[in-house]
Amino acid sequence: MKLTSCLERALADVYLLIGKECPFLLRDLIASEELAQVFGQSVMDVLKVFVGSPCGLNLRNVLWHGFAAPQEIPPKYCSMMILLTAGLGQLLKGYLQQTKFTLAHRPFITLTSLEDLIVFPDVTYEVLSVLEEVMKKSTFILKIMLPYWEVALINFKSNRFADCAILLLVQLETGLRKVFATVNKCPKRLLTAEILAKHLNDGKINQLPLFLGEPAMEFLWDFLNHQEGPRLRDRLSHGEISLPEFPKEAANQLLAFSFVLLLRFIDEDLLSMFKEKAAVRALVSVAEAYGARCHPVSQLKKQVLSCERSIGVWPLLPLPEGSEREAQRSEGNSEINACCSLITEIVAELCHHVPETHRVPHDSEHLPPEKWPQLLRELCSIPVRTLFCPRAVLEVLAVLRKVGAHCRRVCGQVAACAELRRRQWEDRSLRSRQRRNYLRLVHSIKLLSPMLYLILLLIALESVNIHVVLGKNTSEYQQYLRFLKSVLQYTENLAAYTSQDKNKWDEAVNLTQAALLKIWTFSEKKQMLIHLAKKSTSKVV
Repeated sequence: MKLTSCLERALADVYLLIGKECPFLLRDLIASEELAQVFGQSVMDVLKVFVGSPCGLNLRNVLWHGFAAPQEIPPKYCSMMILLTAGLGQLLKGYLQQTKFTLAHRPFITLTSLEDLIVFPDVTYEVLSVLEEVMKKSTFILKIMLPYWEVALINFKSNRFADCAILLLVQLETGLRKVFATVNKCPKRLLTAEILAKHLNDGKINQLPLFLGEPAMEFLWDFLNHQEGPRLRDRLSHGEISLPEFPKEAANQLLAFSFVLLLRFIDEDLLSMFKEKAAVRALVSVAEAYGARCHPVSQLKKQVLSCERSIGVWPLLPLPEGSEREAQRSEGNSEINACCSLITEIVAELCHHVPETHRVPHDSEHLPPEKWPQLLRELCSIPVRTLFCPRAVLEVLAVLRKVGAHCRRVCGQVAACAELRRRQWEDRSLRSRQRRNYLRLVHSIKLLSPMLYLILLLIALESVNIHVVLGKNTSEYQQYLRFLKSVLQYTENLAAYTSQDKNKWDEAVNLTQAALLKIWTFSEKKQMLIHLAKKSTSKVV
C-alpha cells in the first residue's frame, strides 16, 4: 500500500514536468499522454494492468479499500511493482538527461490544527493489552483480517505510526462495510458500500449512521472527510504525507476510536468486564461525548472566539499620554455616541433570543458591554447539529465564515496599527498628518469595538439557529442571503480601510454607521433566523 501511494505521488511530480493540473485519480494519471511521453506507452500499459484500471489487477484499490486478506496478494505482484518502480526511475533519468528538465518534488502536506482533534488520552500499554483481547472477541473484525490488526498494534508499539494508521484506516473501512451491508440489509452492496452517506443510491436512508450514532459519525467525518480536517485516508493513500513524520497523536486518536468501536461488537458480559478498567471507561466516555471539530459550524465558532479574544485586547492597548484627550476633542463624538447607543439597543433585542440556559445574569436593563464576551462564549458552547447539513445551511455558513474571517483580519490590523503608531508617537517620529491619523484611529476604536461585537453576536446567534433557514421560502432565503452579503461587503471594506497601507479611519466610521443602519433595518423586519426560531417567553437576559 505504501508503495502505491509513494508511486502515485512520484508519478504526479513527473506529470507536472509537462502538464499543469495533475489528475486526482491514479487511473487518470496513468492514462495521461504526459506520462506516456516520459515513460513510453507500453510501460504505462503494464502499469495500468497492475494498478491503473478496474479491468486489471487494480492492486491499489483492492488493497486500500481492504478487499485483500493477508496472503491473498501473491509476493510476485509485489516484486513486479518494485522492479517496475525501479525501471520507471531509470527511464525518468534518461528523459531528464535528454530534455535538460529538472524534476521538482512537491513538499509534503503538514497536518495542522491537530490539537483541536486530540480528544482521546494516550493509549497506554494497559489499553493495548486489553485491545489485544478485544480484537479476538469483536465481531467487527473479520477473522481472516485479524493479522492486519495485530500488525497495526505492533507498528504502534514500534513507533511506526503511519504504518499503524494505514492498516487501521483500511480495516475500519472493511469492518464498516460489513456493518453497512448488515444494517441496511443489502449484502450485495458489500463491495460498494456508501459508508458515510446519508442516503443509499436508491434514496433510502442509510442505517449505518443511525446504528453508529452521531459521535462516531462525527469522528469519521472529522478525520476522513471534512475539507478542513486532516483527511487522513485520502492524504495517506495519495502519498501526500511524509510517512516518517506522521504524527503519533493522529495514530493515537485512530487507535483509541477503533478500540471503542470494537467494544460495541463484543458480548455484554465481556464488555462489562473490560469496562471495569478506568482507562477503558475513560476512552468510552470520550467517544460517547465526541462532537464535530472540523465541520463549518465548528470552524465558525472558533473564528468568533478568536475575534472576541482579539477585540478584548483593544482596551489594554496602551495609549501615549495626551493622545486620548486629544481624540476626545475631535469631531464626530456625537455621531459615534449615537451609533454606540443604537448598537446597545440592537444587542438588547438580540439578547431576547438567547436560549434561557445560556443567558448571562446582570443587574442593569441592558446587557452591559463588559458582559458581551461572556455571552459570546456561552453561545459558542451551544451544540449545533452538524451531520449531513443541507446545501442551504452550508451556503449560509460559508457567508458567515467569510464575515468572521474579515472581522478577524480587522481585529489584527487595528491592534497592530495602534501598537505601531503608539511607539511612533512616543518616539516623536510621526509627522503632523500621521499624528492626526493616529488620533482618528483612537477615536474610531470606540465605535469599531462594539460594532464588531455586534456582528460576532449576530453570527453566533444565527449559527445556533442555522437549521431554521430551511423554513424560509425561496424569496425569503434570497433576501436573507442578500442581507448577509451586505454585512460581508461591509467587513470586506472595513478590512481594506483599516489596513496599514490605507489607514482610512474616518471612512471606516462612516462605513460602520451605514452598515449599522442596514442591520437595524433588517432586524426590524424580523427576518433573521433568530426571529423564525422558537422564541423564549422570557425577556430577561
